[in-house]
Amino acid sequence: MSMASANSGWRLRGRRARNFGLRPATMSDTARRELLIRGTAGSATILGVRQSSAATFARPSMVTSAAEYEPGANAPGHVFWVRVQADGVLPYETRVRQRVGADDLEWMQPGDVVCCRVDPGDRDRLVLYVPDAAEAGRASISKILSDGRRADATVLAAAPVAADYSGRDDPVLRLDLELHAWDEPKPWRVRLVQSVPLTAIGLVDLGQHLEAAFFTVDRGESVAVDWSASLSER
Repeated sequence: MSMASANSGWRLRGRRARNFGLRPATMSDTARRELLIRGTAGSATILGVRQSSAATFARPSMVTSAAEYEPGANAPGHVFWVRVQADGVLPYETRVRQRVGADDLEWMQPGDVVCCRVDPGDRDRLVLYVPDAAEAGRASISKILSDGRRADATVLAAAPVAADYSGRDDPVLRLDLELHAWDEPKPWRVRLVQSVPLTAIGLVDLGQHLEAAFFTVDRGESVAVDWSASLSER
């Protein structure tokens, strides 16, 4: 994939994403609790995240946990661009405004997968939350990079998923990789959705080798590319 073609794809998706509207902050605390209890369970891949101004969250529309339902909670407000998968609907992208504590925010970066509850009658009305240990389907990228085993990853394919809707952050790519680890008997293939630093765009061409970390052999749930290490090898 050439840099020119990839960048054109990110710009296009970035323009489309900025056309998405944010719903007014009108959801009551009772409605949020009801949605967490009765909403359709799903998962959401974080495509982009930015902090919002305090004015935007004068009346917060959504929260991440029961502990944050109290009015005046001082957790910073964020806007998340997410790709949602839930029963009964095709995957779709939308924006979510909600307050997120610092501990949860670490697990809600581009490429991370979190849980959500979706209103069956309005798919853009949803609450995001970080899964507990029993629900977790994907470890955070930072956790994988700090504690995971190391592997060599060969790029098989790379395609833009999105640029951040603000147009300021790193693009998000879908990466098909073949992994080789010294302590695994044979290579395996994975698919990741991960934010790629602009300085590392040249590393995602077909056949390039990347430094990666993983916890176990799977389809990519416990795999992350170490962009800093990959760049240092060049």
